[in-house]
Amino acid sequence: MKLLRGFESPSFYRGGFVSIGNFDGVHCGHQAMLTSLVGRARENMVPAVVLTFDPHPIEVLRPDAAPPRLTTIEHRAELLQKFGVDCVIVLPTTQRFLTLTADEFFHTIVRTELQARGLVEGPNFFFGKNREGSIAVLRELCLKNQILLDVIPPVIADNQLVSSSVIRTLIDSGDVKESARLLGHEYRLSGQVVHGAERGRKLGFPTANLAETTTLVPGEGVYAATTTIDGIEYGAAVNVGPNPTFGEAAKKVEVHILNFNGDLYGKSLNVDFHQKIRNVIRFTSVDELLAQLQKDLIEIQSIVGNV
Repeated sequence: MKLLRGFESPSFYRGGFVSIGNFDGVHCGHQAMLTSLVGRARENMVPAVVLTFDPHPIEVLRPDAAPPRLTTIEHRAELLQKFGVDCVIVLPTTQRFLTLTADEFFHTIVRTELQARGLVEGPNFFFGKNREGSIAVLRELCLKNQILLDVIPPVIADNQLVSSSVIRTLIDSGDVKESARLLGHEYRLSGQVVHGAERGRKLGFPTANLAETTTLVPGEGVYAATTTIDGIEYGAAVNVGPNPTFGEAAKKVEVHILNFNGDLYGKSLNVDFHQKIRNVIRFTSVDELLAQLQKDLIEIQSIVGNV
């Protein structure tokens, strides 16, 4: 798959079938679109192309109202590639781009730049300044310009629409198991490993402290997770929140990696959340804390298996 930053290599995307959107999370609703997109592209022997934006337009228009991201651009591209997409274009969101009317957006980007053979979108797709372009507008423009348009029905789970906002609410509440069902994959948090108090190392439970996270941090709790280091997958216990036993109130992300003794300081770490196992609580002694940590590791091992 080719990942492009803007319209830099037209031979990879022109004349293809295209889906346009943020695709944050690449959840089950997105995946239904991608399956149709790739199928249509293969039928016509043209590229399957995704056009996404960085940053999300709302981060430019109303930064205070912007929701936290579910995926980094790199992880989003990795997930898109798994569904057979041939080219992902990450379009920088500029003020000029945001002033395009629906008609200008269609003719400048869809018709002239992408030269799309067809489009595959969801029913809630909007485009152009002030979101003035609806699916009805897009259908009319495609018809006039002889561009095919497939509108994929929404994916419903438990009588509610699968959406990034629903998934954010689940992750924020700590229900990463249910969010994984709607995502179609575990939720991933990425960050840089930084130095902490190193209290865990002294207690025999060394942790990697994650900082510079750019996506939504799950709600407070202790989680079963996995992480991959140098191509090897490890189970992990993740504590999200304060450390009340030692009088620390700051919310942190601490990752204890099972059966791993390497040095990760300064490196990037991806953590895939599987299930919350308990709340963060204050223990009356270090011995009580250590006893609970041993129980946590046994439960986590039973959840993630012998990875």
